[in-house]
Amino acid sequence: MSSKKAAPARKGLLAGGNWIIDQVKLIDVYPQPEQLANIRSQAEGTGGAPYNVLVDLARLGAPFPLMAAGAVGKDALGERILADCKKLKIDTKHLKPVKDVPTSYTDVMTEVKGGRRTFFHMRGANALWKGDDLQFDKVKARLFHLGYLLLLDELDQPDKKAGTKAAALLAAAQEAGLKTCVDVVSEDSDRFKAIVGPALQHVDYCILNEIEAGKTAGFRIRQEDGGLNTVFLRHAAGALLQMGVKELVIIHFPEGAFARTRKGEDFWQSSVNVPVKQIAGTAGAGDAFCAGALLGLHEEWDLQRCLQVGVSAAAASLLDSTCTGGMKSLKDVEALAKKFKFKKSIEPED
Repeated sequence: MSSKKAAPARKGLLAGGNWIIDQVKLIDVYPQPEQLANIRSQAEGTGGAPYNVLVDLARLGAPFPLMAAGAVGKDALGERILADCKKLKIDTKHLKPVKDVPTSYTDVMTEVKGGRRTFFHMRGANALWKGDDLQFDKVKARLFHLGYLLLLDELDQPDKKAGTKAAALLAAAQEAGLKTCVDVVSEDSDRFKAIVGPALQHVDYCILNEIEAGKTAGFRIRQEDGGLNTVFLRHAAGALLQMGVKELVIIHFPEGAFARTRKGEDFWQSSVNVPVKQIAGTAGAGDAFCAGALLGLHEEWDLQRCLQVGVSAAAASLLDSTCTGGMKSLKDVEALAKKFKFKKSIEPED
């Protein structure tokens, strides 16, 4: 009879990648070159996939450990991030301050009318993070969420064996028994296939917006008139699975979300009908959706509920101009969705 103990069940979410302070400035109009715009108000908030997702999960009341990984500068913004995490009981053992480099920040110019955003980004300490201090066999988390690919200079570098350094990091996490999830930054480039493609071979859950999914998979999901092409949306999800995603692809967009499993099951969920006059800004809605979906995936809810909580969390995020300022408890987020109701179904009739 073996005396070897069974490995303890993994629990919790480790999120690594971009740690950013958003300087959100509400402006009356986006100016032409050499013209002036007025800043009506400003606020400081969280930015970057791991920061937003972990803060949102803490505020949703996630019943599992939350762990941070990445790099910040040894400066006031870095201290603010570490203090924020401490307050929310997010473990910062793997979130390291780095000398002689600033904490990453983004100036987010948000137009008062319509909430359209323009970003001016300082990469800072995030550009140096390699994740090579992460010993996944010693990390007790169940999920490893990495973002944003295309905005992590070291991890976007080529790797002879895995394709990219990020792909190698995700492979190491999977090998140690963690489930992996990635997020990507929306950028106007042709780098998606080269950088995101290799990573997908080591991803269990791929959660992207429609622009990122389309660019990675090679489909134009938005039509010329701005409408959603649901045929191409499904093709893109299928293509991402063919590119290596192990279990699940979720694509989110302002109208709702779509998920396709490795077994070929499709799930549709329309977004919450938040009144336009109550939308303070759209920054962070994608990460809020991601947090809600990951909460459900960790807790092994059925996929429809994962999507419902995802769009409900995104709706809460819209009520504040910063990325995470609008997030509430799971109970309050679901009550918000019940109050405003889900929009008309987006599921195609065919």
